[in-house]
Amino acid sequence: MADDRRRCPWCGDDPLYVAYHDDQWGVPVRDERMLFEMLTLEGAQAGLSWLTILRKREGYRQAFADFEPARVARFGDDDIAALLANPAIVRNRAKIVSAIGNARALLALAESGTSFTEFVWGFVDGEPLVNAHRRPADVPAETPISRAMSRSLKQHGFRFCGPIICYAFMQSTGLVNDHLTSCYRHAELRQQRC
Repeated sequence: MADDRRRCPWCGDDPLYVAYHDDQWGVPVRDERMLFEMLTLEGAQAGLSWLTILRKREGYRQAFADFEPARVARFGDDDIAALLANPAIVRNRAKIVSAIGNARALLALAESGTSFTEFVWGFVDGEPLVNAHRRPADVPAETPISRAMSRSLKQHGFRFCGPIICYAFMQSTGLVNDHLTSCYRHAELRQQRC
């Protein structure tokens, strides 16, 4: 069955990419495990295509204990060695170690009295930012908010969370609606309440 709905051009026609665009990108996420998953995957994507990461997503879920922060935070040297040998994920030591460290930083943040969900959503005052970009060239790679988020995450011990990664994280988790105005998902998400 043909689908003639207009989409953001970045998703192309790969079924996995289209499904991600239609079902997840820009949908507000408040589940801490899912937020941790997306921060980890956005960090893993650095220097690679997002489609590469989407194709490895299930491998990441298996390798990283379904992104349960408390479980990932307990990973040690043997786990790191196993991850470095696992072809189902990106085998980059710095990215693997940062994911484990980020789980620990997330738990430390919670111990200080702030959930990761509260922390990230605080950068947008708890409500998604709705942009009205008409062309792909109008969509920024980073913003003052993503720069502030990056600085604050780093101050709390997170890594692989530069301003560009933070903005991609904001887009993927619905802190910002960056679907083009011509995309059918822009209006749908604008009308949703989270």
